[in-house]
Amino acid sequence: MMRMFGIDFAQPWFLLAALLAPVAVWFSLRSAGRVVFSSLRALPHGGETWRTRFAWLPDALIGLAVVALAIALAGPRAGDKSSRVRRDGIAIMMAVDVSGSMRALDLSAKNRELTRLDAVKEVFEKFVLGGKGLDGRPDDAIGLVAFARYADTRSPLTLDHGNLASAARQLEFATEGEDGTHIGAGLELAVTRLAEFKPKDKTVGRIVILLTDGESNFHEIDEDTAIEDAVKAGVKVYTIGAGTNGIAPIRTQRGDLMQVQVSIDETTLRKIADKTGGQYFRATDNASLAKIYGQIAELETTTIEQDQFTEYRQHYAMFVVIAMLLVVVAFVLRGTVLRRLP
Repeated sequence: MMRMFGIDFAQPWFLLAALLAPVAVWFSLRSAGRVVFSSLRALPHGGETWRTRFAWLPDALIGLAVVALAIALAGPRAGDKSSRVRRDGIAIMMAVDVSGSMRALDLSAKNRELTRLDAVKEVFEKFVLGGKGLDGRPDDAIGLVAFARYADTRSPLTLDHGNLASAARQLEFATEGEDGTHIGAGLELAVTRLAEFKPKDKTVGRIVILLTDGESNFHEIDEDTAIEDAVKAGVKVYTIGAGTNGIAPIRTQRGDLMQVQVSIDETTLRKIADKTGGQYFRATDNASLAKIYGQIAELETTTIEQDQFTEYRQHYAMFVVIAMLLVVVAFVLRGTVLRRLP
């Protein structure tokens, strides 16, 4: 392919046919008729006329027609370069502890009192939709599981992140009869939802982000079983221990502020992350929690592929028409005002 004057030629070698233009002009000139006069006195007087001055014009038009036809054969075309971006997301299930200990206030933001659950809901929404240093996950299918003594699905895997964020905002603390911490149940349900997910692309990554602030005190589904199922399903688990160890402030339903003893089973959370190929994080304040979600976002990036292509507009027809018009004009002139004697 060759480019001249901003136009690409698909078959540039055909431009060599333009070299035949002088040959065509030569043959056109030879086609002029001749008349034999017995004496120069028989010729008309008065010198050149406009007809004699433009007698060469039909022959030149024939030559130009050959050039136009050569350009048409070369395939002139103009290209519009464009690109198509394909983004391949991943599947993420967020498993959030909603037990009573998530009422602790040690993840409060500056000048704002927030429970651990409030802080998690805010950061998770930014993780999904973007904001405050997080880019969002527009191409990922994301779901939400809440767990305390029992686990339940609050949102299936979805690309409708508006409804997902709404479901996250509606998370509330477990009732007294359902309070407790059952990490195995939360992880198992999240893994099950990911295993049920059947994307067209079988290579789509599957991850769980499991956040808790305590220790398991229910073991109907033990953590080892959930870990084994995660490994079988190819699910990577990132675990987050939320809150301080030792004493944390908590506000009672009456509005009183009291200090309670809290602890996080970091050993189990590290084991879950290590055996599934994930990573364990510790969030001791609001800023570190947001930073952790940013780190996970960097670790689990969306695959982006860009295809560049050029869409061509063909212009050969225009040059064919020009060639035909030049030939027609040449013969019309030859047969009328610039007619030659036979």
